[in-house]
Amino acid sequence: MGNSEQITNRPPVVTSASTPEKEMDTAELTPNSPEPRARDVTATLTKIYLFTYNLIQFLGFLWIFSSMTVHLVLEGKDSVYHTFRFCWTMMFICQILAVFEVINPALGLVNTAVFPVMVQVMGRNVILFVIFGSLGEMQTRVVVFFVFYLWSVIEIFRYPFYMLACIGLEWRLLTWLRFTIWAVLYPLGTLAEAVAVVQSLSIFDESGLYSIPLPAALGQSISFSFTLKLYLFVMFLGLFINMKHFISQRRRHFLRRELKVD
Repeated sequence: MGNSEQITNRPPVVTSASTPEKEMDTAELTPNSPEPRARDVTATLTKIYLFTYNLIQFLGFLWIFSSMTVHLVLEGKDSVYHTFRFCWTMMFICQILAVFEVINPALGLVNTAVFPVMVQVMGRNVILFVIFGSLGEMQTRVVVFFVFYLWSVIEIFRYPFYMLACIGLEWRLLTWLRFTIWAVLYPLGTLAEAVAVVQSLSIFDESGLYSIPLPAALGQSISFSFTLKLYLFVMFLGLFINMKHFISQRRRHFLRRELKVD
């Protein structure tokens, strides 16, 4: 039996200073009190939730990557034009779930900045739901293949890294891949997204989709392509913000690991 249990099981000593309030305070400080146990339960449930979330996202993006690779091997380059048709459902699910990546740091469940994550999630939402999801002409473009492939390759390394971090483990090869591949593929992914935006401009102009009507005195309408042109600037600004955040994150991680080794 530990020392804390021996102290707790001693009969109370009645003195002139002994009051119910003091006895209550003493009980709250013991390791077996409800408050520390509640904190432990909360921490455990948080780990289970984060591990499960990252596992689901990993499996989703792994399915997308595997499906695209298998179709490419079996069907050749023709499969590139049909990427959206056989991947859109799983990609929509994964991207909807990605909203929790903004919610988790906002609630303090993970120690990361909210703004860079929000920039990345919202940027992907524009590409996936507004451009690919709304325009049938874009769904058969080659750019869809490159966007989906780059996204999935990034995530099949990122999510397992976070899964292991949830349970206090680290695989050094995976860590290196996560912090090295992301630095190369993320700018390429942004470039592919920018190509998708540029290719969609003329389609939005011709279709008038999402255009903002104006009074007759001011003109006919503001084409949604004008908004997307502004978004191109925001996209590359977001690239700069996320790369800066990522480099800082990478530096902190490897510095922390070096300090542990020393």
